[in-house]
Amino acid sequence: MKVLFLCTANSCRSILSEAVFNHLAPDGMQAFSAGSQPKGAVNPLSLSALQRAGISTEGISSKAIDTHAELAPDFVITVCDKAAGETCPVFFGPAVKAHWGLADPSDLQGSAAELYAAFDATLEHIKHRIEAFIALPFDLLNAEQLKAELIRIGTL
Repeated sequence: MKVLFLCTANSCRSILSEAVFNHLAPDGMQAFSAGSQPKGAVNPLSLSALQRAGISTEGISSKAIDTHAELAPDFVITVCDKAAGETCPVFFGPAVKAHWGLADPSDLQGSAAELYAAFDATLEHIKHRIEAFIALPFDLLNAEQLKAELIRIGTL
């Protein structure tokens, strides 16, 4: 099973989602991430949040959606409001699509401690949603039911 997390810049929320998913997922499940307008660099506070949580940052990079043109994901999940309004390119084909909107912690201003806390809170929010996703009884749900479950998880 392949899951693609999309965001506009692919430097924070989609990166955190990819890393957390791959940290928690059982064998046979893998996440990827991309951006519609990637910054080309991962936000350093995203990397430090992952490191504080004990999650590997190896291989993490900011990349464009077309990087995954041949991926054929099973699920495409947008994690920021800007990406939610964009159309998923045709190569995502029959993937089950959902939106898990998250506030962007990189938009915040504050002390280093406040910024670390915001990134850590976003990471925990993502972790909670991914745990719910991984726990789904995939073999018992059809595509419509899976989409409904993904929408529900996006409200957690």
